[in-house]
Amino acid sequence: MKLYFKYMSILFRSEMEYKTSFVLLSIGQFFVPFFAFVAIFFLFQRFTNIGGWTLYEVALCYSVTHLAFSLSQCFARGFDAFSSLILKGDFDRILVRPRGTIIQVMGSRFEFSRIGRLIQSIIVLVFSLSNLNIAWDAYKVMTLVFMVPSGVFIFSGIYMLGATMCFWTIEGLEVVNVFTDGGREISQYPLSIYNEWIKKFFTFVIPFGTINYLPLMFILNKAEGSKLLYMLAPLFGLMFVIPCTLVWNFGVKHYKSTGS
Repeated sequence: MKLYFKYMSILFRSEMEYKTSFVLLSIGQFFVPFFAFVAIFFLFQRFTNIGGWTLYEVALCYSVTHLAFSLSQCFARGFDAFSSLILKGDFDRILVRPRGTIIQVMGSRFEFSRIGRLIQSIIVLVFSLSNLNIAWDAYKVMTLVFMVPSGVFIFSGIYMLGATMCFWTIEGLEVVNVFTDGGREISQYPLSIYNEWIKKFFTFVIPFGTINYLPLMFILNKAEGSKLLYMLAPLFGLMFVIPCTLVWNFGVKHYKSTGS
């Protein structure tokens, strides 16, 4: 982790060489999801609820998803841009260093301008929580706290899977965006409003449901039956990174280099 933070420090100082560019990018990152939330807000001006979920409940769902997405975009961006390391042969250099490949790839790129998206998500989070009448206790607080890192691990795991495919395809595949950008768009609403197969896919295959829908059922007292599984749902999301790491290690073992 000392090496990881060293990478972070170097790349942060690099971005600060162009402060105006950084500020403008951060502002842009603020307004992109902001207009998405404005669309949700106007939607609820026409409909009082969607599938039994109110504006403030959906806003809470939205904010958690975008918090996780912005953090993963900042700290796991190296996997999302991994194809450039393959194309230039730079991954060969990573392999001969006495450190793990995962920490080096993660440290190869950071997107600090995502702070704009992060700030916007925090504002929506405060907006939703201040308008919801939730009877908070220690269990609900812990559930809410774990929802964000669960989302970060899931998005990072998808980036890792996409990077692994580059060992065979060389170029990054746009299909990965179906599960990153597409997953973000789907999970900013409760999964209960979608068809059953979509709900199951994004719960048991790509577990976006463990980021917000299932734990929010517990926090908002919508859960039926055993509430323990709803409360522990974010922990299952955290475990998604385990198979992703195994697939990554498999890809590294079968890497044949660029031949350059």
